[in-house]
Order: sequence, then C-alpha cells, then structure tokens
Amino acid sequence: MSTLAEEMAEFAVGLRFEDLPAPVVHEVKRRVIDSLGCALGAWSAGPAVIARNVAARYRTTGPGATLLGTRTRVSPDWAAFANGCLVRYLDYNDTYLSKEPAHPSDNIPAALAVAEAEEADAREFVVASALAYEIQCRLCDAASLRARGWDHVTYGVFSSALAAARLMRLEVDRTRHAVGLAGVASAALRQSRVGELSHWKGCAFANAARQGVFAALLAGAGMTGPAPIFEGDKGFEKLVSGPLDGFKLPTAAGGSSQEAFMILKTSMKWWPAEYHSQSAIEAALKVRTRLPDVGEIESVLVESHDAAVDIIGSEPEKWRPTRRETADHSLPYLVAVALADGEVTAKQFESARLADAKLLALVQRVKVARHKELSARYPEAVGNIVTTRLNDGSAVSERVDHPRGHAKNPLTDAEVEAKFCALAQPLLGRARAEAALRRLWKLPEAGHIAELLPLIEVSP
Repeated sequence: MSTLAEEMAEFAVGLRFEDLPAPVVHEVKRRVIDSLGCALGAWSAGPAVIARNVAARYRTTGPGATLLGTRTRVSPDWAAFANGCLVRYLDYNDTYLSKEPAHPSDNIPAALAVAEAEEADAREFVVASALAYEIQCRLCDAASLRARGWDHVTYGVFSSALAAARLMRLEVDRTRHAVGLAGVASAALRQSRVGELSHWKGCAFANAARQGVFAALLAGAGMTGPAPIFEGDKGFEKLVSGPLDGFKLPTAAGGSSQEAFMILKTSMKWWPAEYHSQSAIEAALKVRTRLPDVGEIESVLVESHDAAVDIIGSEPEKWRPTRRETADHSLPYLVAVALADGEVTAKQFESARLADAKLLALVQRVKVARHKELSARYPEAVGNIVTTRLNDGSAVSERVDHPRGHAKNPLTDAEVEAKFCALAQPLLGRARAEAALRRLWKLPEAGHIAELLPLIEVSP
C-alpha cells in the first residue's frame, strides 16, 4: 500500500488546470483578490513591517520572489514568510471549519512566491493554490490538532510544501521527500493562540509556509526526507495528529466534479476578526438597530457553540484585551464594540479604543454561555445568539447561523471587490486599485505571475 505522503505527491503531480471546473478557478481568483487586499490592509502593522524588514536583509539578484508592495526580491522561503504575515495579520482572510479550523488562503503567499521564483505561469499558480486548499482542508477533516495541544498551522507545512513542489515541477519521488522534510519539523504549539495573544498569532502560518517552501527547495536539490512521515513509529500520526484514517483524496486528480474541491466549502470574512465571532458580530449589529439607546444596556448574553467558547470566549484575557491580537480573538470584546460603535473595522482595534473605560465596562457585562443546539450543528452552522437586557428589564435578541461570507451565504463578487478596495485604496488610490481588480479577475490569462506584482506596489 502507498503511504499517505506518496498519495499526496502523486495527486500533486497529477493535478492539471483542465481538472479544475470553472467555479473552482473563479473561487481561486476571489481568494487571491481577497488575500492581496488583506495584505495591503496590513501594510503598516507592526509584525508585518518587522517581517518585511528582516526579509529585506537577504535580497537576491538571482531567482527570487518579490516582497509584496515593494521591488525587493528575496529567496522564495523568506518571501513566503514576510508576505504571509501581511495576508494573515488582520485576521481578515478566509476560513475552513471542521475538526480543525484553518485559514487556507494562508497558502497563497507561498504559492505566489514560488511561482515567481520558478517563472511559472498564472495557470500553474491557480493549480497550486487549489491543491493547497485540497491538502490542508482534507487534513482538517481527518483529525483535530487543537484537541492534542498543537496549532492548526501544523497542517499548513504540508499544503505549502506540496504547492511549492508542484510549481517547481518536481516528480513524485522528490515531492514525497519534500513532504517528509516539511513534516519532520512542523509541529507548532497551540500556545500561540492561548491567553493574551502576541504578534506570533498572525505569523505562525507564515512560518509554516516558509518551512514548507524550504523543504521543497531542499527536495528539489536532491535531499531526502524521513519516511514514512505520517505512519512511522515516531511519525506525525503517532506524536502529533493521531490517526488520519479519514484523510481521502479524490480518486482521480481533481475528482469527478466540482463538489470534490475543498475551496468551495470554505468561507470568507466580512469583519476583521476570528471566524467564530462573525455571526456574533452580525447578530450584535442587528440587535443594535433595535435598541432605543445603547447606553441602556444592563447586560449581554452571547450563546455560542463549544468551538467559539473554547477559542475566543473562555479565558479571562478575553474580557480585558490590551492589544489587537487578543481583541480580534475576544468574543466579549467584539460583541461589545459592535453594540457600542455599530461597526467592526480597524478603528475598533486601535490602542485608544482598547483602553476606553466605558467600552471596557460594557465588555465586563458580557456573559458567554455554551448552547447545546448550536454546538450540535457545528461546523455546518456557526451560530451565535446575542441577547441584550436593558435597564428597564426588556430584552432584544438576534440569532445568526450563517454569517455574511459563509460558504452557505457567500459574498458576491461585488462585495469581494468592495472589501479589496476598502483595504487597497488608502495605499494605491482608487484608479490603481480598480486597475488591479480588472487584471486579477483575468488571473489565468496573466502569463508569468510576476507580471501581476507591480499592480500592488506601494509608493514610498
């Protein structure tokens, strides 16, 4: 029997652009637009600036990849890291919910970096991106890492390595070695998402992608990796994930129908916050429109499913966040600020807002409770019920199961464009942002992927 790494390698090598149904190609375009918008929105964020400045120390005049927004070229593994930090930092890119939650568009910066370094055309980049979604999301279906103390980005080292190997045109055996090299040093601690969160929360996948790209570079040069990486006596399943028996790839490259493609089952975000809060924010905003006076709120009850309570609604730090990384992962803060401000944007995570005494007092009046029915429906639904009780004893309640952007309530193309423009225009201006959109919607016809990068260059 083939090992899991061999199956992954054969699938990666065999997948063709012609295997991708039109809706899958269109969804890849949407995710690239969304990811680049998120990257531009995070341009000035502290961790993104740090990553970009460190990566820029290692410029290359040979084959390399561009640091997004600049003309600086570095090795593709460094570009995967710095650009990955940009895409992820705002917590605004897409999500997949299963036994293990994930943000599969985190793979796009790695694929973009390797595609540029390898002078790959845009169609190959589309294939590699779709491939990364297949691998990461199917691993998330197979086993929970969070339940065993590991971070979800641990699966990303495999998806990014396979995407990189595909773009490097590695044959099956070297692709298998890339998977082994990536996996042997891949395990990331869940501590990056516990308690008061640090800069690393938005950088952890970027580091996994860097490792995946590095592994593919080594395998491409002939280095072998440990095997069997998953099934071995001291391998990934024994020590990290537990059994991955549920991991199944389509029987033929790409599967027999568009239903086989995982990207169609992923969700996009309308608010820059952890995904399990999206329906709570939407419910809170609906409640706000029905309140006579926000100042009359006596208490707030948020009823949610177990995953939301465990991840963003149970630790004491979530009731008094001191930095953005914790605030955008705080169910009580996000509900309170949505009620108070009527919006959740970058402004709600500025230092002055996080320190506002009146807002923090409202946060303290938010209670989070587990809801049996909502837990039973997860992850098919990601519901939250927000109930405000006023000083006069009256109550207003709203429930949302499939928030705006969910796979069952997807953003329209116009909404994807609006989100991109809101993030990109402050740096590019309206004309350049709209010109970039026109080119990105024609992604498969772009030719060399490097042709697209000047579209989002940020003027000094």
